[in-house]
Amino acid sequence: MLNIPLVDSTFKEIRDYIYEKSGIYIADNKKYLIENRLSRILKEKGLNSFEEYLELLRFRADTNELNRLFDAITTNETYFFREAEQFYVLSDNILPKLMAQKKNPKNIRIWSAACSTGEEPYTISIILMEKMLNPRQIEICASDISEGVLNSAKRAVYNSYSVRNIPEAYLKKYFLNSDQSYALKPSVKNTVKFMNVNLVDDKKLRAFRGMDVIFCRNVLIYFDNKAKQKAVSNIYNSLNPGGYLFIGSSESLHNVTMAFRPNVINKVIAYQKV
Repeated sequence: MLNIPLVDSTFKEIRDYIYEKSGIYIADNKKYLIENRLSRILKEKGLNSFEEYLELLRFRADTNELNRLFDAITTNETYFFREAEQFYVLSDNILPKLMAQKKNPKNIRIWSAACSTGEEPYTISIILMEKMLNPRQIEICASDISEGVLNSAKRAVYNSYSVRNIPEAYLKKYFLNSDQSYALKPSVKNTVKFMNVNLVDDKKLRAFRGMDVIFCRNVLIYFDNKAKQKAVSNIYNSLNPGGYLFIGSSESLHNVTMAFRPNVINKVIAYQKV
């Protein structure tokens, strides 16, 4: 690791740049994390200071450079069947209701926002298959700001940590196991469409209009109130009237928006667009 100091003034400028581009707010006590993670990029590029890196970001950064930055600063803690109760509320309660309302089930669209390495949307697909619902008839979209994790999601090869909560029968049915790696079978892998999207990018999010269900879990905690309100507003605009939003069980829309009605279904909160 390079021993290059990140002075407070430069840290704040880099933090402001990250916030401007992504909506992610980095608190003062996370300076060490930014210093450690960005030091690797400085080493790769042969830069001598964080000031040089900041200049590169401001005046010479292309899409690849921004993707590298986002890959470095984002934390991608996820696994299959995380907060599984929400998925079962989707399959057992919400989807039957939506299907009854729509003449054509193929019109149902589900979006996994900030999907990281893909465990969330693939879990949705597996549960739909187990409920005898064809995930090819229900469009599943997934997005993330990090190109690195999206590439991992498309490869769909996971370690034992990621699959530890999957029921054994599902693991045998939907994965190929080899030396502690678990490769998702194409029958599931091909049901999810991945895109690189920033939740505070109004223009890109126009591609996600007409959604019936959105999962945006454990993401808003990285935003300040202003960025939260913008992201949630974009999500609201992406939902059809009466559509549903799932956020992390430890998160809340309190003080963010009053535009959703919380529904408690089997002890799970599903926010509905009103």
